[in-house]
Amino acid sequence: MDTIIIGSMGLDDIKTPFGDVKGVVGGSATYASLAASLFSKPGIVAIIGEDFPKEQIALLEKKGIDIQGLERKGKTFRWQGMYEFDMNEAKTLKTELNSLMDFKPKLPKEYKKAKYVFLGNIDPELQLEVIKQLEKPEVIILDTMNFWISSKKEKLLEVIGKIDLLLINDGEARQLFETTNLVKAAKKALSIGPKAVIIKKGEHGALLFTKDHHFNAPGYPLEDVKDPTGCGDSFGGTLIGYLSKTKDFDQKNIRKGIVYAGCVASFNAEDFSIGKLKTLTMQDVEKRYDKMKEIREF
Repeated sequence: MDTIIIGSMGLDDIKTPFGDVKGVVGGSATYASLAASLFSKPGIVAIIGEDFPKEQIALLEKKGIDIQGLERKGKTFRWQGMYEFDMNEAKTLKTELNSLMDFKPKLPKEYKKAKYVFLGNIDPELQLEVIKQLEKPEVIILDTMNFWISSKKEKLLEVIGKIDLLLINDGEARQLFETTNLVKAAKKALSIGPKAVIIKKGEHGALLFTKDHHFNAPGYPLEDVKDPTGCGDSFGGTLIGYLSKTKDFDQKNIRKGIVYAGCVASFNAEDFSIGKLKTLTMQDVEKRYDKMKEIREF
């Protein structure tokens, strides 16, 4: 496998101003692997319970996602959350870790040779364990969240020192690097080790920082937003899939990857759970990518 995704898979109860759903499939690895499958053939490393819907596993396989790194044990991780009219921030109402408490990522033999790796939002100590198992990765993208920043900051900083691209949202960047200024936060992140930092700003797009360059990508203007859950994971999965396909980590190519990632994430927001991702095609993505290029012209 040239591309692997490590993260959570779960079942979500989600409520937004535009509806609510119960027991739908979610988790960082779910969204990221489906997004990555548009560009590459990823392998997935995650744990699910015996109660996880078999038809959802069949969907992953249909999309060309390798599941030999998928472990099944006990009950599936469950998350219950809601969004108010500020759709950039989820409020967690309830979390049941279940089988995720026993998750110790073990990479199948061929996964250890992967060149492109997405470390989804899981415990930084588990992310470190994955990095130790990799032989010669070329690009590792790391995603995280405020929970790990609050509870395991030192371990998280240790992981950041071992990866190539940090993916983080604006609030998390301010919290982790203790500054209100995103430029300063990015510089602090780059000083630890990554070659690039992407700061996500929800519907307002994303910022790319490297040592010598800065890029600002707008968000795609959506008229109908139903559920932003998984948009950040869709963004990260698209980016690792695109970089794997192009095999080019130059900052100019990362810029293109960010625009593709923003397009896929925007589709994801238009329906609950993976409603859009399971039917999304590259033709759909390319049309929106072309529109994004028009938005940037002046």
